[in-house]
Amino acid sequence: MNALAATSRNFKQAAKLLGLDSKLEKSLLIPFREIKVECTIPKDDGTLASYVGFRVQHDNARGPMKGGIRYHHEVDPDEVNALAQLMTWKTAVANIPYGGAKGGIGCSPGDLSISELERLTRVFTQKIHDLIGIHTDVPAPDMGTNSQTMAWILDEYSKFHGYSPAVVTGKPVDLGGSLGRDAATGRGVLFATEALLAEHGKGIAGQRFVIQGFGNVGSWAAQLISEAGGKVIAISDVTGAVKNSNGLDIAKLMKHSLENRGIKGFDGGDAIDPRSLLTEECDVLIPAALGGVINKDNANEIKAKYIIEAANHPTDPEADEASTSDSIWQTNTPTATKCTICLKCFLSEFLLQILSKKGVLILPDILANSGGVTVSYFEWVQNIQGFMWDEEKVNNELKTYMTRGFRDVKEMCRSHHCDLRMGAFTLGVNRVARATVLRGWEA
Repeated sequence: MNALAATSRNFKQAAKLLGLDSKLEKSLLIPFREIKVECTIPKDDGTLASYVGFRVQHDNARGPMKGGIRYHHEVDPDEVNALAQLMTWKTAVANIPYGGAKGGIGCSPGDLSISELERLTRVFTQKIHDLIGIHTDVPAPDMGTNSQTMAWILDEYSKFHGYSPAVVTGKPVDLGGSLGRDAATGRGVLFATEALLAEHGKGIAGQRFVIQGFGNVGSWAAQLISEAGGKVIAISDVTGAVKNSNGLDIAKLMKHSLENRGIKGFDGGDAIDPRSLLTEECDVLIPAALGGVINKDNANEIKAKYIIEAANHPTDPEADEASTSDSIWQTNTPTATKCTICLKCFLSEFLLQILSKKGVLILPDILANSGGVTVSYFEWVQNIQGFMWDEEKVNNELKTYMTRGFRDVKEMCRSHHCDLRMGAFTLGVNRVARATVLRGWEA
């Protein structure tokens, strides 16, 4: 199931649980605007190269649309649509005043020089500058982009509209970026994991973690978890995977990765097949790389008790979505009962789901990895106010938002007798639906 189909399926299940009017449901699903542009640039060797750029603006009922821009060779309209929709629900779950958007350019950034990346970014900005803005659509970094990319977008946009630091987030601190932004998604993963484990009388300390992905999110999550007393026993990236049952030395692994452009060859553990990483025995599994990595082919082999979705859409619905298993309700609420009406609906539409039957608890991406967009919101607020926060304030506010988000999701689980994913989706969809109706939507 591709990302768009999977995301739409989760939305439709949430809409059914909420009893949304069919016309409102359709309205919420259709993107506000889809943009596709050609970006032609001169390369360093004098030849011309053309790339296709996308920006999908999904919803703005709750505020300016918000979402990253990724540079990756597999960027396509379906992926961008799915991620834009996810951003709409994610910002609503986090309860920050944004809608959802996503963008990307179909390219391989590793094959482009810095000057080529700058030219590509500036051309893309020229094509979309009149459709983004401080109170319209606020981009941010994503896969294959970084703070430097945002600096180029800011500069190019400002040529048309005057200096506008709040038009993008994830900028360098010297251009109005927020302290704590680099670590925000990984730190949010830590806070979300703490909240989930606390529901079951546990803490980070002493738990065994496996992390797939050692980029910005995975490396920060690993470092912060290790500092909190967790034992990270296995990690992978695009170069390989390493395992140490006694716990990896994350500081040394980060140094090795920076010096060698990957974790391959690290001597602080045993090299393992990256394909086996997801099925390593552990307490907490954190997929922090690409989507769709947990699927019906490997879900039966998952040995983790908890999955924290630090990546976007890492779990395919065929491996996950909780509908008919006796183990679906795993939220420490003794009085919870299954909703017979919803159960009948699910039985008619969906198969028994693998991970749910195994009793694996999944903290969904629209909650677990919302730390990045939350601190992006803080950055936007600081830019608009012209008043910068210290890092302690950023981190304290982030913990407040992540903890409150988990609490709100749990409340939806209790109200609708559903699992954490559906709790998050019903929370997000309900908030967007209410805002849409309050602003004057008519059937």
